[in-house]
Amino acid sequence: MTAPGIACPGGHELLAGKVVVVTAAAGTGIGSAVARRCLEEGASVVVSDRGLRRLAEVHEDLAGEHGDRVAALGCDVTAEAEVQALIDGAVARFGRIDVMMNNAGLGGTSPVTEMTDDQWLRVLDVTLTGTFRCTRAALRRLVAQGGGGAVVNNASVLGWRAQEGQAHYAAAKAGVMAFTRCAALDVARHGIRVNAVAPSLAMHANLARVTTDEVLADLTGREAFGRAAHPWEVANVMVFLASDYSSYLTGEVISVSSQHP
Repeated sequence: MTAPGIACPGGHELLAGKVVVVTAAAGTGIGSAVARRCLEEGASVVVSDRGLRRLAEVHEDLAGEHGDRVAALGCDVTAEAEVQALIDGAVARFGRIDVMMNNAGLGGTSPVTEMTDDQWLRVLDVTLTGTFRCTRAALRRLVAQGGGGAVVNNASVLGWRAQEGQAHYAAAKAGVMAFTRCAALDVARHGIRVNAVAPSLAMHANLARVTTDEVLADLTGREAFGRAAHPWEVANVMVFLASDYSSYLTGEVISVSSQHP
């Protein structure tokens, strides 16, 4: 279900002059929406993804609208060397970084009784450890620059709530939440903020392909508005956390959800 009259607001220069790095920015989900919203808010943006073909398509689309304020660098967040190369490449292109948007994550559905070690470890490596790798590299750079800046992590309401077949994903997202809170304290003295969003259901083409209609209908039925979020509705909250409007927020996890029990 879509809501009549719901449209993404225009930009207000909330990120003017800032350099933002966005992981998992290819495709149609939250990552690409975050990249677009950051550009609309005046930032220079480095989009990144492990899918190089899709990344090139996204870069071409965004560059057509925003010119040389957008750059693209491939990165697999499970490889430390590639994560470091992403940060180094962003600095080489724009001279600094100001915001790290950690959007990379991997899902899947399996009951615990049938889940393999490989399934468990793969989801945690991408979703939790990948967030750690990217945050660590970004924080080291932000500290070296003299402090300031922000990291925004993409968690999930499944870090708080149970869902059948999602033990690995939920554990990873709960880990992202705890990691966010602790990392925030580690760098608070440098004036760096670390926060996260916890979306419930944001509808995009890839989710529709990997989820059954029955599951989507059930999840949508739990939302107070009777619909899934648009990816840009999640992206707007991430932009807020990246902006100076959230200057006194750190170690927080903000639910972007209308879900009820």
